[in-house]
Amino acid sequence: MHTKAVLRIGILFCILPALWPQERVDLETLYRVKSEGFQRSHVMDHVFYLTDVYGPRLTNSPGFLAAADWAIERLREYGLSNVRREKWGPFGRAWSNTYFFARMIEPQYSSLIGMPLAWTAGTPGAVTGEPVIAEIRSEADFEKFRGKLRGKVVLSQPLKDLKPHYEALAKRYTDSDLASQSLFPDPAPARPLAPDTGQPGAPRPSGAELTRRWRVSLARFYQQEGALVVLSYGSGGEAGLIFAAAGGSEKSEDPLAVPMVALTPEHYNRILRLVQYKIPVKLEFDIRNDIRDSGDSFNILAEIPGHAKRDEVVMLGAHFDSWHGGTGATDNAAGSAVVMEAVRILKTLDVNMDRTVRIALWGGEEQGALGSKEYVKTHFGDPDTGELAPEHGKISAYFNYDFGTGKIRGVYLEANDMLRPILESWIDPLKDLGVSAIGPRTTGASDHYYFNEVGIPGFLFMQDPIHYFTRTHHTNMDVYDHVQAVDLMQSAVVVSSFVYNAATRQAMLPRKPAVRPKVFPAVTTAP
Repeated sequence: MHTKAVLRIGILFCILPALWPQERVDLETLYRVKSEGFQRSHVMDHVFYLTDVYGPRLTNSPGFLAAADWAIERLREYGLSNVRREKWGPFGRAWSNTYFFARMIEPQYSSLIGMPLAWTAGTPGAVTGEPVIAEIRSEADFEKFRGKLRGKVVLSQPLKDLKPHYEALAKRYTDSDLASQSLFPDPAPARPLAPDTGQPGAPRPSGAELTRRWRVSLARFYQQEGALVVLSYGSGGEAGLIFAAAGGSEKSEDPLAVPMVALTPEHYNRILRLVQYKIPVKLEFDIRNDIRDSGDSFNILAEIPGHAKRDEVVMLGAHFDSWHGGTGATDNAAGSAVVMEAVRILKTLDVNMDRTVRIALWGGEEQGALGSKEYVKTHFGDPDTGELAPEHGKISAYFNYDFGTGKIRGVYLEANDMLRPILESWIDPLKDLGVSAIGPRTTGASDHYYFNEVGIPGFLFMQDPIHYFTRTHHTNMDVYDHVQAVDLMQSAVVVSSFVYNAATRQAMLPRKPAVRPKVFPAVTTAP
């Protein structure tokens, strides 16, 4: 009897998988997607226009607006429907640099490698001044330098210790790297929050908002003290590489910051050492910035209408804006080019999809995912209160591409284990393209975040880092030449495949339990 029982159990385990609903993967369509994506790709053409022609694309800048006109026209050419700008905002200042010149005059002539920081003023023509060291880390430091900065070039950071590199600056994930991504979930990334002294129950301000408040306070102090130009080396870099972004506030109601410039650390260090040795130094700057009130900003939306379930939606997207040091190539013309190529592939092949596919090119991501947050709030639900909108039940998933030029190696589950068997079946026929990993962790720092905040499956793809964080992310070297063409072709094929599977699947993707309203008690202690 024991033997018979064991046999019955064994037979049952063999039969059960056949009874479970199997995930359908259309291999014929996948073959066509691969052929179109690798043999007739438009992805680098997209990158060219977004970078060499229209970059950079700081939100609401002339470059952003011109690039948006081009993208809208291109999506219409591909035959997408309901191509439109959807306003959100208001945003604030439209800012772009139109001229920059910097040099050391004394003790020896030297041209200086640098760039102005966003939302800061230009100079009234060419100006010269002597540098002074003034490291200000909080408002408590203001009194140390009051009355000492008028007409001076402020050195705002300490000497940067530059060390040689003994490891390659570019990297692809190894099998062990991918395995480590797939093992254990990290703690859920909290929305950037900080203590506030507001009323009990009020939401705390975001990290981006606290940063803006500090910039406003600093701008007022430099204005009152009459600082000529403020210098820094940004957040890193070397050998002509500058990691830098904003210096002032984008909000029109905030004071415009004095001229601010990030120099390559080697040039900054030289100036600082000369001052420390009490050697007289004279610097010259000529900075011209185009600054105007831009009003509302917008996202770009377009659709491939579905058939049997047209009112249900699968979304894919990438942020369209960039910083201004380079031309916004890996961050994020690459992502915008990939999702545009993905919808081109699907539209060109004229595949029959039950659900509507909607592409979004977001504005204001670099200032805190502003465009995607407002879109989610308008259409699906309020991330701050948890109150849901009627369209919430009509979206299956959102797929986001934002981590540079590296090919897709996998996808994150965002702690939704119900998705694992589904994604495994989707990934299996893509393994020959290098896609294999499923990470359980939740991720933030991009436009998928607020979709997850209201309970919608929002995905971030796992990509080879290449040199995203070492050379191009928010730097003056974020340009076309650092984009890997074959990687973007692979990514467009993978994104097309995921979107097609989600749009043709019998049921929408399973969701985690509904989120709770985001309400926090007031606190009065510093972090």
